Amino acid sequence: MSAYGHIMEREISAHSLSSRGNSEMGSRFTMETGIYMSSFAATVFIAGLVTVGVSIMTLLITLTVMLQSCQNKNSGVIEGLRASKSTYNYHYCLAFAMHMELNNLDSNSFSEICKDAAIQYIREGQYMNDLNVTVQLAENYFSTIEPLEDGKDVVLMDADDFFPEEDLLYPNLSFHQSRENGCSDCTDDYAKNLKLVFVQKLYMKLQARGWQLVLLSRKPEKLRNATIEYLLSSECSGWSSLIMRKNHEMQTDTLEYFSAQRTALQDAGFRIVAAISSRLDALTGPSPGKRVFKLPNPISVSSQQHISSA
Repeated sequence: MSAYGHIMEREISAHSLSSRGNSEMGSRFTMETGIYMSSFAATVFIAGLVTVGVSIMTLLITLTVMLQSCQNKNSGVIEGLRASKSTYNYHYCLAFAMHMELNNLDSNSFSEICKDAAIQYIREGQYMNDLNVTVQLAENYFSTIEPLEDGKDVVLMDADDFFPEEDLLYPNLSFHQSRENGCSDCTDDYAKNLKLVFVQKLYMKLQARGWQLVLLSRKPEKLRNATIEYLLSSECSGWSSLIMRKNHEMQTDTLEYFSAQRTALQDAGFRIVAAISSRLDALTGPSPGKRVFKLPNPISVSSQQHISSA
């Protein structure tokens, strides 16, 4: 082979190597392009994972809300059952107390279920609200009428309503536990003084309007001086008459006793304009008067909104 032939062979070989090198470069470029596509796919994959994660979180939140809703519904059912029980206790106690008053039964007949109801009735303020409403009704009535000048129009008031509750209604139903525990605002003290405040207010307003006030008491005549002293200390004076039970009347049923006293007043020419008491025995029977006002008391009235734990 000539020298020129060797030179051409080397050039061809070099060209071939050069072409192979370019071919390798192209292959390398293709591989780099493949890696770029894999990153994009990874990005899409990660985005998919995030989407799935968000969906799972949303599902968990939804399940949590559903569980809470179920719990609330269960709680509502329980509260509904308690409210139903409270409503039943209310109606039961109301009917039972009315039965006691109508039949003049003593404290031993009082239902145990209703004792807690009576305490709540006082503590939660319904007793005070009922007293206020009744006194307002009486004041509104007397604001529309005036006594005649002959002095024969009288208003009967239960003298025992001026005394502490425990002296009157049901002495065995007292609230001494809180007092024994050192309570400074005990339920029994609060109850027996609260009615006195409203009765005093009504008494003074009626007296200021010129009404003749007749006080009737279940207490025996031998306690007259002590009763007068107590009434005066309660800032209640100027009554027209204070009627107390004679010895022979102590065994008489209180309903019959009050009826007899009202009849005697009417026979004497007096006109009974109204009778005011917290007990039915002073308000029922013959000759009750033109208008009757029944003051509430912790025993004869219980309120269903306020029996949450009975």
